[in-house]
Amino acid sequence: MCQFIIRPLLFSLDPETAHRVTLDALQAAHRLGLTPLFARRPADNPRTVMGLAFPNPVGLAAGLDKNGAYIDALAGLGFGFIEIGTVTPRPQPGNPKPRLFRLRQANAIINRMGFNNDGVDALIANVQRAAYRGILGINIGKNADTPIENAADDYLIGLRKVYAHASYVTVNISSPNTKNLRQLQDQDALNNLLAQLKAEQQKLADTHGKYVPIALKIAPDMEGEQIAQIARLLMQHRIDGVIATNTTLSREGVENLPHGTETGGLSGAPVREKSTAVIRALHQHLQGALPIIGVGGILSGADAAEKINAGAALVQIYSGLIYRGVALVGECCAAITGNLKQRAQP
Repeated sequence: MCQFIIRPLLFSLDPETAHRVTLDALQAAHRLGLTPLFARRPADNPRTVMGLAFPNPVGLAAGLDKNGAYIDALAGLGFGFIEIGTVTPRPQPGNPKPRLFRLRQANAIINRMGFNNDGVDALIANVQRAAYRGILGINIGKNADTPIENAADDYLIGLRKVYAHASYVTVNISSPNTKNLRQLQDQDALNNLLAQLKAEQQKLADTHGKYVPIALKIAPDMEGEQIAQIARLLMQHRIDGVIATNTTLSREGVENLPHGTETGGLSGAPVREKSTAVIRALHQHLQGALPIIGVGGILSGADAAEKINAGAALVQIYSGLIYRGVALVGECCAAITGNLKQRAQP
């Protein structure tokens, strides 16, 4: 009942203001011990992915908590894992406002945030202050003013900085809101980047005495040979996981809606089918060589189960939380559990 009262109030605010107000309110509720009143913890449904033990398969996608400032508050919502970021080596303000738009008729969001964040050192300080000891992914990117030919330098800085503090590290080369970033998905650029990251990962594993998996986050705007090519490179370089997918540049189905032609990445319900198609194709090419984390357009338990059926080992949600609220976490956990039990029956 509470969400039906609060959501209209939040939706009356500018989307970026509503984002901040929601996180601050969640933080206050956590500090007062009120989170259990509106967020039930899902039953454990453990699984091991990338060598990590996840208490349940539903995680928070990167982007909601870019600076890792709300980790403990978000942990109270029942996620099996939390991913923070995207974080860049140096602080940057992101793109000019307005840069976040709701498409309510389509249960969608368009954003052109542009990796706005306080920089990797601030994120690490927040992680060190957090009490959370669950699975924490840290999503790294490049600064907007770093030339694309030097992008690997930024990713290596990010990897070195966050390595000791992350359960796994996500390499984000698929945001449409940093100029030319998606060029890193091209074969030669990706081959070079993955080779450098894998070599650095091994050095860091020796230095820190622990192995931290690396996952690559890719775009939904790919088909056929490009997906096969990325799958081959992921296997060749022994990357630990792949997150499919980021936001889409497509405007199919929303082009006539208010804000439907805004520049940026589209997330929410309209990206569901594209994301699932990429997951299914990756699964066919990878043949279990590395796990897939499915994200994109999950607004119901059925949507989460669809991603698992397509080949994902885990799922992440973000835009669905905006439209469905925190109950979506438990709904997705229950649907995945029920789906797997049904598949296991003779």
